This record gives sequence, structure tokens and C-alpha cells, in this order.
Amino acid sequence: MKNKPFLILGLLLLVICIACGGGDETTIKDEVSTKEEKKSLEVSVKGSSELQEKKDKSVVGSGAKSSGGVFNMLWSDPPTLDPHLTSDTTSAGIIVEIFGGLVAFDTDLNLVPDLAESWEISSDAQTYTFKIRDEAVFHDGKNVTAADFKWSFERAAHPDTASPVAETYLSDIVGVKEVLEGVTTDISGVTVIDEKTLQIEIDAPKAYFLAKLTYPTAYVLDKDNVEIEDSEWTDNPNGTGPFRLMEYKIGERLILEKHPNYHLGPAMLDRIQMNLAGGSSMAMYENDEIHITGVGMLDLERIKDPADPLNSQLVTASPSFSISYIGFNVTQPPFDDVLFRQALNHAIDKELIAKEVLADLVVPAYGILPPGFPGYNDSLEGLRFDPVLAKKLLSESNYFDIENRPRIVVTIPGTGGTPNLDLEVIINMWFENLGVEVEIQQVEWATYLQDLDKRKFQAYAGLGWQADYPDPEDFLDILFYSDSDNNHGAYSNPEVDGLLEKARVGDVQDRLNIYENVEEMIVNDAPWVPLWFGSDRYLLIKPYVKGYTIPPMTVPKMRHIYFAD
Repeated sequence: MKNKPFLILGLLLLVICIACGGGDETTIKDEVSTKEEKKSLEVSVKGSSELQEKKDKSVVGSGAKSSGGVFNMLWSDPPTLDPHLTSDTTSAGIIVEIFGGLVAFDTDLNLVPDLAESWEISSDAQTYTFKIRDEAVFHDGKNVTAADFKWSFERAAHPDTASPVAETYLSDIVGVKEVLEGVTTDISGVTVIDEKTLQIEIDAPKAYFLAKLTYPTAYVLDKDNVEIEDSEWTDNPNGTGPFRLMEYKIGERLILEKHPNYHLGPAMLDRIQMNLAGGSSMAMYENDEIHITGVGMLDLERIKDPADPLNSQLVTASPSFSISYIGFNVTQPPFDDVLFRQALNHAIDKELIAKEVLADLVVPAYGILPPGFPGYNDSLEGLRFDPVLAKKLLSESNYFDIENRPRIVVTIPGTGGTPNLDLEVIINMWFENLGVEVEIQQVEWATYLQDLDKRKFQAYAGLGWQADYPDPEDFLDILFYSDSDNNHGAYSNPEVDGLLEKARVGDVQDRLNIYENVEEMIVNDAPWVPLWFGSDRYLLIKPYVKGYTIPPMTVPKMRHIYFAD
């Protein structure tokens, strides 16, 4: 999901950090009333069909179900447990299990009902009417109402909440911008029809609007829980998800326990225990301290050997819908010069790094949309390795003369650890091929996210973007539109903005054609160095753990895990 930057704790750990997904067996009752909306959803799901070909390898098989037990795994301290503030996958992987919204994605990336049992769309595709389930309740047993959703939307958009993502994910709703600007506290486009009926009006027909509602910013919260407990409410959140927070000790552990009255049926597990203290995941797995671990370069060759006792527990999952990158703040020198940015792109031999440094565990990225994603353009050339061209571009830039070139600092998340090896190699290539020197500074993860949102960094790395929903808008518009809160590098191109606005509405194929042109324009403007798409992800999962799925996005899934007899 999330969504949202994800922290790259070294490529070896990506499997765990972003292998969060879900599924449910609920019968879909949505009453979509426009052909365009149906077509849009079909295209979105079709975009992931290639990745689903390996589904038999990325879903741990069935067995005689045994209810109960504790699932143990490694995780990291979440920067927040407030759905309206989350902008990273570390937080989202927990939040999607504690809270919920009107709709959700299952593990096949089908849009399915969550707290809403059905919805209707007006003939002009601008008004959505949701029916909330009678059985939808908060963890304390209180019924979920339409008024709860209206209050939650307004709380997310209120300036006092200071959500870094409310504008990005809610501003299609009529009246949200006025709340964000402090003009009013009422979202005029969200109407409570009755206790169980909610109506939402958007500013134009947008094929991806329902998908946007799957993001945690649109999740429902309990007003009493938030207002009475104030700033400490996330210590005891009254959510609606399949699990509730039982215990959280920072830097030690986080425990979730099942919600027995969950509206889609209680989880099979009793609890999920997340170890936040760190350690060697492989050693912990082999000592039966955790049930799942990612497999990195140091162990992969050994585990792939059929003679190894762990080989039978190896699971191969399809790549995630994600990309890692180096971002430039294009308002700060020397990155305000497009020729300088292009030169840095052309000076990196990604093929060499992928093969010799990262053992082909990644795929070099020359575009922005990941393989298999709707709108992916496999013919996009991008800014490929060409040291001669790189030198020429640098010589034509405003910063060819080292005396006129400011100190360059790339900021990464961390607290004193060693930077990822690929970044060190890239910085060395910049020096060898261009004579450009770059320093690295580290900032603690939560602070890093805050400073990223404030556009404080000259350049930034060590993170990536994972899809929240399968539509190119989630990458190209959210990350590169001039006024987007997630445009962390302040990139601005009026022609790109105009095309992105045009692509928000209209025929599905027309939208995809526009996005193809936009992606090429952005890549050539070089506000990023696209680095890596994921390749197959390798995990070890205990043989008695069943129902664990590994979709390409963060979606709720943990309630389906069970232990075989």
C-alpha cells in the first residue's frame, strides 16, 4: 500500500518490509452503474495479471485448519499508527490490520467491499452512495455509522491534523480543499443520508476514485476514542479491522490480537507478534523464533540448493509494484539545472550494479511505472548509461566549473549504519565518470519522513515508492504534479501538469496513452534517478504456516493465516 515511501533497510530486507497484502472471500455486492467505472476496474486488475501467474508460488498452500496460535515476525517501529497521518509502508502494514474503510483490495487486487456492503454510482459518475454493513462495528462493539465516516474524512482534512497525505488522497471530494485551507470544517461533498447511508460527491468523473478510498487516509475512526484520549489515542485505538492493538513497546514488540466480531469473520490466528528489536532474521528463523524471513544475497544460493534442509520452505513471490530511486530537489542548486541532472543519470551503469553488486535481485529501472503495472511501457528508453554523453551534458551545464558547484549532500534514512552498497557504488561512479563529489548524511526514519514532506533535502535516497492502487495516477500524478504534497523534489513542468489533469478523466485507453507520454517527459526532465524495480522475492515460511499471501501491494491479509495441524 501505501503506500507512500517505503524504507529500504538494505535490499535484502525489502521482502519483509513490503510483503504486506491481503485477501478476503466476501461476495462482492457493488452495484457499479457506469460502464466506464467497470472498464477502469477491469484494466486495473488486468495490469497485475502477469504477476498473478506465479500465484501458486506466492500463496502458502492449504492444510487442515487449526484456529488459534501466535504468528511471529520481524518488523520495525511504525512512525505512526494514525491512519490519517500514515505515508509509509512500515506504518501501513500494521494500520491496515487494525482499521478499515469503505472498500479494500484483496490479494488479487480486486476492489471489494469492506465496511460498505454495496455502492451505487450516479449516471454522471460523480456521486457515490455507500451502504454500510449492519454488522460493521468498532473493536468495542459500537456500530459504525455514516456519521462516523463523515467525521473521519473531516478530521483527516482538518489543518490541525496536519495530514501529509489528506490532500493527495481526498481532494477529489467536493469541499475537501476548503477544509484543508481552514475555510470550513464541513466537507460539503460528504453527506449523511441516514445512519447507514453515506453519499460522496467528487469534482469530476475519475476512474480511480474508488481505489483511492482504500488508502488509510479514508479509514474510519471512532470520534470518542480520538477526542477523549487526545494525543494518546493511538496507544489504545478503537479500530474496525480484523485485529486490535494489544501491546506496543517501542523498540521491543508490537502485538495484535484478533477482533472476534470482525464484520468479515474473525481471524484464524489469536495474535500476531512483531519483534521490533531487530537481529539476524535468518538466525531467528532457523531458531524458530519467527515464522517468516526474507532471503538475501548471502543466503540465497545456499537455500536454492535442493540439498539444503530449508529449500522446501523457500517461497518465490512475484515482484512488488514498487520502485526505488534517488530524488533531486530541482529548486536547489545544482539540481536546478536539467543538464546536470541528466548527466548524473547517464553516468550510472545500472546493469553492472544489478549484476555484480546486487546479484540480479533487482531490475534496473529506466522509467517510473513498474513492470506488470497498468500503463507500463517496456519500450521506454530512459536515460541509460553513457559516460561520454554524461560528460558532454555536464560540460554544457551551469555547474561544469567545480568552483561554481555547491556542496552536494544526499540524505538517507538511518542512524549511523552503513549506506546501501548500491548507493556507495553510484556515488563512486559519479566521481569517476564526472568528477562530481557527493556526501551522504543520515536522518532517523520518522524525522526523515517529516523533512521529506517539507522538501528540506537537496537530494534524497534510501527509500522507494510502492503502489497504493493499480492506476498510473498513483505514481505519475501523485509524485510529479506540481501541487502534490508527495512531490518531494518540487518538480514542476506546466505541460506535464496539463496532461496529468487531462488524464484524470476520460476513456481508459486515452488515459493510458497520456500517461505514456507524461512518463517519458518526466524521465527526460530527470527529477529522479530511477534505480530498481523488484524482481522475484524470496522468503522462507514455516511449512505449517498456511494462507500467507504475498501480493504486489500493501493490503489487509493477516486474518487468513492459520497453522496446519
